[in-house]
Amino acid sequence: MARGKKRGPTLRDKRDEADAVAAREGDEPEVEEVEEEEEEGDDDEEGGKKKKPKAKAKKAAAPKKPATKRTRVAKEVRQKAIWVVFDNASKRVGTFAFNQKADAEALLASKTEEKKGTFYINLVKEPLE
Repeated sequence: MARGKKRGPTLRDKRDEADAVAAREGDEPEVEEVEEEEEEGDDDEEGGKKKKPKAKAKKAAAPKKPATKRTRVAKEVRQKAIWVVFDNASKRVGTFAFNQKADAEALLASKTEEKKGTFYINLVKEPLE
């Protein structure tokens, strides 16, 4: 069962907190000596067991620079401008190149005379083929 906030901080949490306080004060955190049982032939002159040397406290790592975010550049699609004549339901009645605006206006005038509906002209940009 995982430890939650109901049980309070763990021993590891308390030790990390004590190390942080010691580091702020400029003291080195205390490192306990670890004794390990060695084989019988490795006893020293006094008859006791050999002790491992104290482990050196690691220096706090310098804060890392935040990683630069990479953004994908959207692919630019070349577009062309065209004149489009629409009816009242926004359906395309006719399309003309950008330099043929006069022809588009002529179609608009003829459509409005023929039928009693509403027509309009609009500039639309489409991707080049």
